[in-house]
Amino acid sequence: MTPAGSLLIADELRKSYGPTPALDGVTFSIHPGEVVAVMGPSGSGKSTLLHCLAGIVSPDSGTITYQGRVLTDMPDAERSALRRGEFGFVFQFGQLVPELTCLENVALPLRLTGVRRKDAERAAREWLERLEVADVGAKRPGEVSGGQGQRVAVARSLAGSPRVIFADEPTGALDSFNGERVMELLTEAARSTSAAVVLVTHEARVAAYSDREVIMRDGKAREAEFTV
Repeated sequence: MTPAGSLLIADELRKSYGPTPALDGVTFSIHPGEVVAVMGPSGSGKSTLLHCLAGIVSPDSGTITYQGRVLTDMPDAERSALRRGEFGFVFQFGQLVPELTCLENVALPLRLTGVRRKDAERAAREWLERLEVADVGAKRPGEVSGGQGQRVAVARSLAGSPRVIFADEPTGALDSFNGERVMELLTEAARSTSAAVVLVTHEARVAAYSDREVIMRDGKAREAEFTV
């Protein structure tokens, strides 16, 4: 049974690559404003779960429901529209567009949904300032540090006012100081906008920023148990 008021719900997801099950009956849910860390060793299925929840990969069976809509029944075009307009993404290496300035990268999700350039860039400047990288707006990704680039990527993920942010090892390429600051800024900003965050990580220090943890192992998921 999934909790009432869930924003995104997955029920009995199964996904295999050849004979190897990546997801083996996974059930998952997340509320608005909640940060959930999905933890587990390499090959446990955590990134596959994130990709299914985001509509990037289709499960072999099971259902994913987003705001009462069955994501797994949507055509590709509708899922793509969701990813542009209601989902935000932060990846391990940022995946910023190298030909664009940092400001243009942050404005890009808004531009793709039809927002005028002037309005998109104004919102982008506000997010760059909020993420403490307002001074790199005119630079291209190759001209900034890894920590700055990842903050730009976080700003991009938030610029379109997403309901869900999918963060896949967002601090994996950063040193501990920059990793901690990126997580502080990401979770503070997400909670302030009531965005849910699905955070894939194998690091306990990163998972500590979440409200709860889901442990993946051999394609199965369970809630982490905490003792006082």
